[in-house]
Amino acid sequence: MKIAVIGAGAIGALVAGYLKLKGEDVSLVGRPDAVCAVNKEGLKISGVRGLFKVDIFIHEILAGKPDIVILATKTQDVRLALKDNLALIKNSIIVTTQNGVRADSIVAGYLPKENIISSIVMFGSTYLKPGEIVHNFEGSWILGNAFGGKTDAKILSVSLLLDKAFPTVLSDDILGMQYLKIFVNANNCIPAIMGVSMQEAFSDPEVSRVSLNIWKEGFDIVSKAGIKLSSLPGFPLENLTKLISIPAKEAAEAFSGIMTKLSRDPLYGSILQSIKRNRASEIDYINGEFINLAREYNLSAGLNSKLVNMVHEVEETKKFFSKSEFLNNVKIFLN
Repeated sequence: MKIAVIGAGAIGALVAGYLKLKGEDVSLVGRPDAVCAVNKEGLKISGVRGLFKVDIFIHEILAGKPDIVILATKTQDVRLALKDNLALIKNSIIVTTQNGVRADSIVAGYLPKENIISSIVMFGSTYLKPGEIVHNFEGSWILGNAFGGKTDAKILSVSLLLDKAFPTVLSDDILGMQYLKIFVNANNCIPAIMGVSMQEAFSDPEVSRVSLNIWKEGFDIVSKAGIKLSSLPGFPLENLTKLISIPAKEAAEAFSGIMTKLSRDPLYGSILQSIKRNRASEIDYINGEFINLAREYNLSAGLNSKLVNMVHEVEETKKFFSKSEFLNNVKIFLN
């Protein structure tokens, strides 16, 4: 089957590279700087599986009709990616990979719902520069019906193909998992605000304490909104509920220990990676989702609102907050 990966960032390039190394017919679509770099030097992958240089076709728009499209742009870039390539993907199976819960409905505005497969990536990578990425840690690739219902033969066949890159898991509750993944990603805003790696940010238990308050506020919001969270492979729901229920000092130390050991290489969350590339981040589709729900149900999202505003300030000014500045800005929201 012909596979096209649209988006040559941390996730898209990693997936395309690994599928190509397994002998699959894969092409990559990226921005001009990525196209130039990969065509000249190849796609370079380092990290937990070793060093690879992958020769792969890359273009700014699709050059042919693919059977499967792995949509690996940020949520805010989905519409443009679809418009640029719409004529060639009308009959393709579309696999979304975006964080948050909005991508599937955006795609459905352009393509048939029955062609859309929702997915969640639990592996991690870092974009270093055009055509060069680090695979930080392993994880599964979860697939499910984008608009509810049980997985079907189409999803199964796609999962068998993608399993060549990462172990796939089928889910009959992909939406509940996507909401829990928001919690996994919700702390990415902190290193983005400070301009440091995840390991450096969360080595301080006081900073980790902020993360737990993000979770507490978010959990209160989704619970009152009646949203049922579903456990993720490698991140059961109990990881969240236990840490927000034990004493704050103990929870912060435990969270700090977990986050500083995620990767042997410096790990930069998706939000900071976007900022470093002078791109808009996906903060409005992660922490912003808590704010949307709070507004809809007349609830408070003070901490998450503050953090979203701080990320946007960094995006606009290109000036990061020191640790003390960060803690001073959020201390009113901590408990």
